[in-house]
Amino acid sequence: MPKRNSFSLWMAQIRANFLVLAVFLVLIGLAVAYKYQEPHLQFNWFHGILLILGVVSAHISVNLFNEYSDYRTKIDFNTHRTPFSGGSGMLTQGLIKPHQVLRVAILTLVLAFGAGLYFALVSHWTILLFSVIGALTILFYSDYLARYMLGEFFCGLTLGTFVVLGTYIAMNVTPGMHFFELLPAEVILISIPPGILTSLLLFLNEFPDAEADRSGGRNHLVIRFGFRKAALIYITGLVFTFGTIVLMPLLGYSSYWLYLALVPLPLAVQASIVAFQYNGDIQKIIPALGNNVITVLGVDLLLAVGVYIGI
Repeated sequence: MPKRNSFSLWMAQIRANFLVLAVFLVLIGLAVAYKYQEPHLQFNWFHGILLILGVVSAHISVNLFNEYSDYRTKIDFNTHRTPFSGGSGMLTQGLIKPHQVLRVAILTLVLAFGAGLYFALVSHWTILLFSVIGALTILFYSDYLARYMLGEFFCGLTLGTFVVLGTYIAMNVTPGMHFFELLPAEVILISIPPGILTSLLLFLNEFPDAEADRSGGRNHLVIRFGFRKAALIYITGLVFTFGTIVLMPLLGYSSYWLYLALVPLPLAVQASIVAFQYNGDIQKIIPALGNNVITVLGVDLLLAVGVYIGI
């Protein structure tokens, strides 16, 4: 096997191929921010890029803290790794040192929080609230939230809904605005599907890891309810996701271009069928994991595109 260079090792360690999720979430927020921007104002591209860098840093941080925790608790040594779950394997293979992962996890968390603090100062204090909740989720997800069936909810909230809402606030809100005047109804509603989808991304990826996670002391929703009920929870989450997208134009909250986000629906249906039929079979559920990833990324990207085209 050819020796891998440090760059490729760290790209695998931070799971770079999944970081596009953070970018797409910010794009949704930027699209609605552009839609509601005051006509006399220019779009602040520097702030847009800074938001992307901050959210990507937060995503890297939670990935690294999770891998460090899984290595320390021996979960990664018992995991059935798939292309979509089970971690990168860099630590268990000895390719990167645990203390290096911890240092970069802390560094990226500081960078993400610094970006949040900047926007709290130049836009609105609610960004600081989002940043604090996000930072606590990153720090406590693996060792605490995932042990008490709270991990899926807080990951969806912070790396989903809060990113969309926070991006809009950072781009369009001024410090003196009243809290209840911050967010148009469309922005609140459009932040719901990305939050659910991020939760479902984590949730379905927990199916192959359930036994390893149980041995490491975790008690997430898949462990608590079992595979069959967890599959029904997954399907219910998809129904709420696509139901929200369908209802928004019908109720007059968005243009019908938002229906572009329904394009990945067939993949979501396929993932649901496989998850329900083969929920306990690690090998047979892998296609569902892949379809789920494409569904999440596809819906998020097409939400941003639909909002932008519909302006």
